[in-house]
Amino acid sequence: MKYRTLGPYTVSAIGLGAMPVSMNRDGVFPERDAAIEMVHAALEAGVTFIDTADIYAPDHEEMGHNELIVRDALASWGGNTDDIVVATKGGITRREDGSKGRDGSLEYLRSAVEKSLRNLGVDTIDLYQYHRPDRWMVYGDIMQNLKTLRDEGKVRAVGISNASVEEIEIAQQVLGDGGLVSVQNEFSPKHPGSFDELTYCGEQGVAFLPWSPLGGTGGGARDVGERFAVFADIARGHDMSPQQVVLAWELSLGDHVIPIPGARRPQSITDSAKAADLALTADELSRCSAAVGLHMEQ
Repeated sequence: MKYRTLGPYTVSAIGLGAMPVSMNRDGVFPERDAAIEMVHAALEAGVTFIDTADIYAPDHEEMGHNELIVRDALASWGGNTDDIVVATKGGITRREDGSKGRDGSLEYLRSAVEKSLRNLGVDTIDLYQYHRPDRWMVYGDIMQNLKTLRDEGKVRAVGISNASVEEIEIAQQVLGDGGLVSVQNEFSPKHPGSFDELTYCGEQGVAFLPWSPLGGTGGGARDVGERFAVFADIARGHDMSPQQVVLAWELSLGDHVIPIPGARRPQSITDSAKAADLALTADELSRCSAAVGLHMEQ
């Protein structure tokens, strides 16, 4: 496994997006023991970064479902977990009718952080990420609330998710020099729209965490080689999977990029973790970029 810098941490170049065992487009979830087995498989493959969120749950009554799975998986794994970094997110609310809202107030975020601390069974959250902007609030005020929680010692590092370049800049200004350690946006061959944010993060030394890096649950990840044939073609030449080629290409976009592919099965995350060791040629990387509409020199 290769490693990359994530704020104060050194983590595996490929992380685990734990969401699919608790929330996905299919609405099909593994049994709890199987979900824990998937997390164990990630750890055994060398993954040292796990991403979760309080909102990742089958319904509103089970908020924290995914955090609890991550906690129990770490507690029951036979290996050393000292170097495992767990990131969670907050700021999205969930109503009884299944609809979602946003709340970036200090009162709500403090309550959400305290619940996440209990769910994860920790005294301090390694990385706390603001999940989605609350458009009823000034973004800088929300960042000040995150800064307060960091200063209180409830979280060690702060990140943001689903953010524009302007919002990243605001977060940097409020959190201070080096205070913003990561940005987690959707980025994949199907959704390359966050390339500006990816590029800006590289210039600023901020980790960029692509979510749904293979195209998401519900078939996007499974069919990425069919939708973008170049990844399947290159994969055949390396005796690898199209998904591994996608992740290797994303890793090539900068040393600050840490994809967090989701998984429901142990085989999926084991396959993804191997992408860290896949070296593609400059020509192959250029073909990948061109296939998704990104024209650049590799």
